[in-house]
Amino acid sequence: MIQAIGAEVENISFGDVRLDARCQKLLETFASNPQASINAACHGWTETQAAYRFFDNEKVIGKTILTPHRDATLQRAAEHPVVIIAQDTTELDFTAHPPAGAGPLNYEKQLGFMDHNVLAVTPERLPLGVVAVETYARSIEGFGEGKKRQYEPLEDKESFRWLTGYRAACEVAGQLPGTQVIGMADREGDIYELFVEADKHPTPAEYVIRAGKNRSLPKKDANGDCATYPKLREAMKNAPVQTRLELELGQTPKRKPRMACVEVRALRLVLKAPYRQNGQLPNIAVNVVWVHESNPPPGVEPLDWMLITSLPIDSIAAILLVVKYYTARWAIEVFFRVLKSGCKVEDIQLETAERLLPCLMLYKIVAWRIVYVTMLGRECPEMPCDVLFTEAEWKSVFRVVRQIPPPTSPPSLKDFLSILAELGGYNARKCDTDPGPQSIWTGIRRMTDFAQAWLLFGPGSSLQPLTYK
Repeated sequence: MIQAIGAEVENISFGDVRLDARCQKLLETFASNPQASINAACHGWTETQAAYRFFDNEKVIGKTILTPHRDATLQRAAEHPVVIIAQDTTELDFTAHPPAGAGPLNYEKQLGFMDHNVLAVTPERLPLGVVAVETYARSIEGFGEGKKRQYEPLEDKESFRWLTGYRAACEVAGQLPGTQVIGMADREGDIYELFVEADKHPTPAEYVIRAGKNRSLPKKDANGDCATYPKLREAMKNAPVQTRLELELGQTPKRKPRMACVEVRALRLVLKAPYRQNGQLPNIAVNVVWVHESNPPPGVEPLDWMLITSLPIDSIAAILLVVKYYTARWAIEVFFRVLKSGCKVEDIQLETAERLLPCLMLYKIVAWRIVYVTMLGRECPEMPCDVLFTEAEWKSVFRVVRQIPPPTSPPSLKDFLSILAELGGYNARKCDTDPGPQSIWTGIRRMTDFAQAWLLFGPGSSLQPLTYK
């Protein structure tokens, strides 16, 4: 039996049992109506006041809330042979009602927080939970002067978060010796110190990082008047094509879903260490897999993934495994979408960052759970739905949507999620793909009310609906 969402913080310890109980209650409250404001999610003014007092308590910090959820995440991860630790950053825009402590985002008057998350997922994109979080506000001092700080020590730069995220993956690798752990990042995570860290860490995680820089290689090219260092992309262009394949690309705000016919090349190369003011870094040998669409449809940007990895590339099967693992990174983009659109965290109105950040942490667990439920229905479709939903929840939804008495045995998770998603606008036609997170989170919101009514007035209840003459 999969535990209810409140169990994610069951072992929390603020040093006050009342705060511990309130945290679990709030998590369950937010999960039952993820898009609602704090006032709307809570039941009455007394409960709403208790929520605000909880976030105003100096003992309530985000790290304490994350700890039990991270422990539960590692327990889930230990059941899988391969786990991907994906990291990425999103902006949380609170310009309309900035709390004290917010900082500039893209320009000085746009205020909010940078939110860096490290998420554990399986190669099949099933999210297992949040491993680490760094939410911070940029300082107005020196804002927009990133180029001037180009050669400053990494520890003093915002990009240090990517190395911290990889270290979180290494920590997971050390705690799960029976699981292959792979750190994953998009182009912003192309930090040379990360590759150096992987070489020297006592329990290194493997890594797949999409190259964001056309890095130099050590051997100088003597052709021409000036000797120059050869570049990564030029070396990969000269590599033979190992295989060709079709990749299914999902829909994004900037792209319609389509199939991409790509060529795949792979080489082992040595990267030349970049200049650093505080000391010379070593050259690092890495494996590189280049996935390139040479003939995209007219007017469409070609698919181009230059993947730097520590994973083997000694066979076509190994190379394709690197590509497969990288596609799992999309799970963190879905997580961000649910967090911002499904949980509407940018609408939260709390007066200070100290109050806001613990609230955000609770909603991260809610967002994870929504994606987890959605993907579990695809990965384990025949699992009975009562592993995730109570009898009142699945029976009330079945009765409302199907307009017939519910069965005595729970339907499969796949079938029930389709029924639940109909409450959120899913059409459930034979030609439709599986329901997505948006229809699921909308269905969950409505399910809460139906389940409460089922408990009060359904079969076996001592209460009966009022009748009017």
